[in-house]
Amino acid sequence: MASAAYSPAAPSATGTKAPFTERQYVPTLIFVTSLFMLWAIAITMGDVLNKHFQNVLHVSKALSGLVQFSIFGAYAVMGIPAGLFMKRYGYQKGVLLGLGLYAVGAFLFVPAADAASFGFFRGALFVLACGLATLEAVAHPFIAALGPQASSDRRVNFGQSFNGLGAVIGPLIGSHFILSGTHIAGDLSSVKTLYVAIGSVIAAIGVAFAFVRVPPLHDVHAAELPAEPEAGFYSGTAEEGLHAAPARKLLQHRHFVWAWVAQFLNVAAQGGTWAFFINYGVEKMHFSDALAAKYFSGFMFLMMAGRFVGTFLMNYIAPSKLLATFALANVLMCLLVAQGWGWPSFIALLLINFFFSIMFPTIFSLGIKDLGPLIPQASSVLVMAVAGGAFFPFLMGKIANHDIGAAYYLPIVCYAFIALFGARLYKLR
Repeated sequence: MASAAYSPAAPSATGTKAPFTERQYVPTLIFVTSLFMLWAIAITMGDVLNKHFQNVLHVSKALSGLVQFSIFGAYAVMGIPAGLFMKRYGYQKGVLLGLGLYAVGAFLFVPAADAASFGFFRGALFVLACGLATLEAVAHPFIAALGPQASSDRRVNFGQSFNGLGAVIGPLIGSHFILSGTHIAGDLSSVKTLYVAIGSVIAAIGVAFAFVRVPPLHDVHAAELPAEPEAGFYSGTAEEGLHAAPARKLLQHRHFVWAWVAQFLNVAAQGGTWAFFINYGVEKMHFSDALAAKYFSGFMFLMMAGRFVGTFLMNYIAPSKLLATFALANVLMCLLVAQGWGWPSFIALLLINFFFSIMFPTIFSLGIKDLGPLIPQASSVLVMAVAGGAFFPFLMGKIANHDIGAAYYLPIVCYAFIALFGARLYKLR
């Protein structure tokens, strides 16, 4: 099929651009968009905890990378169960499951802090991250279904823009409540108090969403189903699309397989880059922990800005081409960071997140194109690719124990493949 069919700005048969969403979906869209922000806060808080555990529990950089292993490893475990749950019970109940696990994991920080156990903390993070994995598996196809196929890429990137806002908020919270002040061995009271507050907020949001009425949804990626001749998207409900018979098995869609590999490497690069950002600021720029965490918040602001800019640019540039361009830019940024040239290298480190911004949502959206009833399975399997972030921080930590700058050579391989995916491998066959 022609690549124009997959452009988020693709016009309808009448020559008008597809609307971003429809009025009936606006309340649901607002709530689902907030989910993108909520899980970003939790993930970036993990990067602050990474440095805090080095200070308080005296673990090495490589071992502190196991914080990311616990978080992203949960995605490998929960990806498929989340997809099965979503297919059986629908998007709304999938969201409620995710929020419930998120809250339980946050409350488990209380006994973990009392025990001052790194292993216990990792267990609490694993439960919390199972909730994040569920939310990610549900939220991407959910927000894609809140309008026509031609604008689905824009909606996913719009949601991910607020994911960027959460990524800004997370480090600010961590810097203020966790990394500011003195570090006393075994003093984890601030961590305990903070996560009780987080768990309470998430539980309240879950109760509120249980009363939200979700209207019938469009199955925006249903290739095998009837399409509206003018609007260009499926007019049935999401449930009708999800239970139709698929023409091919999931792994027979090559664009999906390559999207999974690209996503695995994408999150691997993200996990390593984020995990040691604060260490880079402390060791190469001689910042305090708290100041480095504040720069980390600015780092996340650039990701949010990149998503808004990317969403706008996709009105004029095909998502695949923009993805390839941004990936090549990050190859250059990583080379500069690795040199340790002071502010030029640190600015390049900040810019990595700007160019990283559109990668996750764009790879995700390109990967589930035209999969019809396979979307829940495809979404959950793509979420499993987030497990890439479980392994890379440990590998980068091994190098960072000797030279934090040299550790940033590793993500170059990841971004080079993502550029190839955006240039060629995304195409449907």
